[in-house]
Amino acid sequence: MKTNVLNCEKKYFGFPSSDNSFDTELVSKVITELKRGKAADIEGLSNEHLIFSHPILPVILSRFFNLVLCTRYIPVGFKRSYIVPIPKPNDVRTKALTCNDFRGIAISPVISKMSEYCFVDRCQSLLTTEENQFGFKKGISCSHAIYTARAFIDRHIMASSTVHM
Repeated sequence: MKTNVLNCEKKYFGFPSSDNSFDTELVSKVITELKRGKAADIEGLSNEHLIFSHPILPVILSRFFNLVLCTRYIPVGFKRSYIVPIPKPNDVRTKALTCNDFRGIAISPVISKMSEYCFVDRCQSLLTTEENQFGFKKGISCSHAIYTARAFIDRHIMASSTVHM
């Protein structure tokens, strides 16, 4: 059974959707939606480079993204990033800072992010999250998680149960 699945997996290729490519219009749309003023990537390329580039760039990038998809090869440059330490907003002026007073953010390559945005745009309808997921979800915040935890606790207390957290 396992060898059957592995053989089928080797032969499978493509998006599970009707339109299986990144077209120029999609890449153009993603470029116009990029935010300005973000940090440059490890090669010094910023969103502004793409936003103000020649109109042929979306054609080139769409072909490149389709080539990546077709060959199933992720370029090495897509995997490179650098970490920037950002101070947490806890009293950074009056005490000596430690490693725990920083959070790191990874600055990924701009072209890599472009391919991710195109992929998410093309496959968004196929991607789902659990109803109980609160982090990294649009329109959901910490207050939603607190409300859910509180409702759970209240429901169990009303049923004369104990809740250990």
